[in-house]
Amino acid sequence: MRETMISRAAVEQGGVLSGFNPATFDASDPIKLWVIQVVIIITTTQLLSLGLARIRQPRVIAEVLGGVLLGPSVAGQIPGFTNAIFPAAGMPMLTLTSTIGLVLFLFLVGLEIDVRIIKRNIRASVAISVAGLIIPLGLGAALGLGVYRQFIDPGVNLGFFLLFSAVAIGITAFPVLCRILTELKLLDTTVGVVTLAAGIGNDVVGWTLLALTVALVNASSGLTALYVLLTSAGFVIFLLYPGRLAYAWLAKRTGSLEAGSPTLFMMTVTLLTIFLCAFFTDIIGVHPIFGGFLAGLLIPHENGYAISLVEKLEDLVSIVFLPIYFTLSGLKTNLGLLNTGITWAYIALICLVAFTSKFFACSITAYASGFKWREAGAIGALMSCKGLVELIVLNIGLEANILDPRTFSMFVLHALVLTFITTPLTILFYPVKYHTHEGLIIAKQGDLDRESDPASDRQSTSDDSEVKTKFSVVLEKIEQLPAVMTLAQLLQSHSNSPPSYASTLVDGRNPPAFRSPSPSTSRSRINLDVLRLIELTSRASAMLKSQNSVLLHNDPIVSILRTFGFLNHILVSAALSVVGYDDFPAAIARHASEFGSQMIILPWSRGATVLEEEEETKPTSGARGPFDGLFHRTASQGQTGAVVYPDFIRQVFLRSPTDVALFVDRGLNTQPSEGGAVQQLFLPFIGGIDDRLALTFLVQLCMKSGVRAKVVWIRKLGGVEEEKPVEADGGLLGPTAAIVQHLTTLNADTVYSPQTTETRLASDTADNLLWDRLAVPARPMSSSTVSARSRMTFTKEESAQPLHKIVELVDQESSKQPLGSSLIVMLGRSRRVSRATELQKLITSKGNYIGASVSKAVGDVGAALIASGTTASLLVFQAADSTN
Repeated sequence: MRETMISRAAVEQGGVLSGFNPATFDASDPIKLWVIQVVIIITTTQLLSLGLARIRQPRVIAEVLGGVLLGPSVAGQIPGFTNAIFPAAGMPMLTLTSTIGLVLFLFLVGLEIDVRIIKRNIRASVAISVAGLIIPLGLGAALGLGVYRQFIDPGVNLGFFLLFSAVAIGITAFPVLCRILTELKLLDTTVGVVTLAAGIGNDVVGWTLLALTVALVNASSGLTALYVLLTSAGFVIFLLYPGRLAYAWLAKRTGSLEAGSPTLFMMTVTLLTIFLCAFFTDIIGVHPIFGGFLAGLLIPHENGYAISLVEKLEDLVSIVFLPIYFTLSGLKTNLGLLNTGITWAYIALICLVAFTSKFFACSITAYASGFKWREAGAIGALMSCKGLVELIVLNIGLEANILDPRTFSMFVLHALVLTFITTPLTILFYPVKYHTHEGLIIAKQGDLDRESDPASDRQSTSDDSEVKTKFSVVLEKIEQLPAVMTLAQLLQSHSNSPPSYASTLVDGRNPPAFRSPSPSTSRSRINLDVLRLIELTSRASAMLKSQNSVLLHNDPIVSILRTFGFLNHILVSAALSVVGYDDFPAAIARHASEFGSQMIILPWSRGATVLEEEEETKPTSGARGPFDGLFHRTASQGQTGAVVYPDFIRQVFLRSPTDVALFVDRGLNTQPSEGGAVQQLFLPFIGGIDDRLALTFLVQLCMKSGVRAKVVWIRKLGGVEEEKPVEADGGLLGPTAAIVQHLTTLNADTVYSPQTTETRLASDTADNLLWDRLAVPARPMSSSTVSARSRMTFTKEESAQPLHKIVELVDQESSKQPLGSSLIVMLGRSRRVSRATELQKLITSKGNYIGASVSKAVGDVGAALIASGTTASLLVFQAADSTN
């Protein structure tokens, strides 16, 4: 007996090594089967979402389709699959997990609802919301009568079913609506704001009616139902008034609201509040998800607190919990039951009634409210969206036995169809060219100055006209601030009196902006138009950020730069853009055009730690590309990071409507020399419009007394340089790498016009004229240009290998810099003349590897300096008109 017991224990502890099947359900230890189920569900939905995302479909479609594929309709036809993976005994554990996730998700839904949005265009929003409820609710009830007589068991209460049918037809899926608006970039349009506000009202009323339906179904008598409704109403009032105030007071006392992020204590309070609210609504006869929804309404939206709270919860909810819930919906959907003509006729009728009742009611109301027909059509299409909320409603109906499996499958199919057509219909009615943006109403400083002094745009001399004062600065990460500050400090060449405060209106608020005291000083004052970029993802927090214009004024990156600008008498204004990473270049180009910027500045700063590590490993591992620090990779670790950021830069160069400067900052002057710090600049001038831009900008920088510059004209000795419009592309450039020359649409680059004798002669003439005007001045100059010219030296060099010569000269200049000082090398990006052959030889001689995309981003000269391991900062220019 004893030996038998020991043998059994050994088999159990050995697990799969002892022949145990992990897919076998064990009520005392269900984790093994649960993990298998979750892995299969997440993998299936992720794979489906990858394909559906390409046609801009919401993730919920992939989650439900995944359930349909895993359910009785498809995978269930495989013998033994359902019993092995989704046995009936193992479903309660999966259902419990999904319910917990659904409560958390409904909390996030309630948190997304910001009543302040309703205040915008309130009349149109209320009218659309009311019309989008009354007509669909009425038609939904009428449709329910036919469905009840054809498919529903007479034992189900007719009144309950009609109420449920009306809610299923009339409700709008607010969470999916938010994500569609975000993906289509409609959140900052009039259409988006009105639809969002109407969707909020529609959603709140829909959830209220659904709660009423569930309460009536669960109540044993009419009196009990009345008690449930009164208790629910009292609980809602308690939460929204004393409960909301108490939560906000606690958030202030703990410093969470001021910091814009919940402390561990506030997270504990929040989670307990969610689950207690769900517990209370469950025990009084209403579904627990309503408690989670109500808890979301408690959260204050000030100072980005709600966004921070969402960021702490959303990934677990969206990656694990939601796919489980909606896959369960798919598992309950059996398309095999839809096997008669009358069934498919009713499915078509449900889709027709659900869509037309919403679409025409909302569209006609929007058109009557003053919207154009395209805008009205887009509003109607968006308001007909179903998705997440519709599926939750259907599941509640199935649990309450209002629906049977057949009608449940019919309504699920209708929800998928209506959700699927929402995006293409919206694009059809409202293409991008018709978008009317409300945006951030920002009174830009340059506009204020021109209003006060109409003559401020006049140009006094040709020298002064080359001085740039208005820059668009792109900021994505806090690491980019040192580069911006370094360049802004160099640009501010005049010591003016501190600026006074000017009112800048943003979304009804008046944060401080900076304005010069008089029009005369504004002409020479630097104006930085900061574009704060935030990547738009599928996360709810990103959607909240795109709605929250006040977030711009609480952003630490913008706040730091504003303070820096105030202390250095630099005008700083800011705008926020929340778009997908692939849309960053288009957003930058649009911002520069809207605000009339003279130059776009792309900063990139490498930290001191990275530089020190590089210096220690340089003899063995070689130099790192300046973009590798973004991904913290060395040359030996791979070049993945050296591709992504350069590709982004090249897209900006390609799309930019104005001049662009890429500043790769390698460090600040940490040990100023006696008599004050001196910034040394070096320009290897080769020729072309980009090099001419670099030279004229160098003159502007030298107007500052603490700047010295050296300009060397490098001429090729022994013939004309090879002219090729194509560019090196491929994997890595290195000692054994071949250069594959081709252009791709994915890695598009600036295209220079074909060179002819006439265009080359014109470019060479422009080079000589600019050089002679500055190096050997023969005509009067403005006082500022004369002052800058006195701090510059001009020489000429000839070399059979220009890139090698430039690297040699830069190394010489870098070695002359005092300890702690930095050299800035200014160069044109122009790739009119291909030096790929010489660049390949230089890379081979240095024994380093750089990504081919780096060469395409910074040009051959910049790539040569990077491959040589230079410690100098780089300022790479591309002129707006790169035809010469």
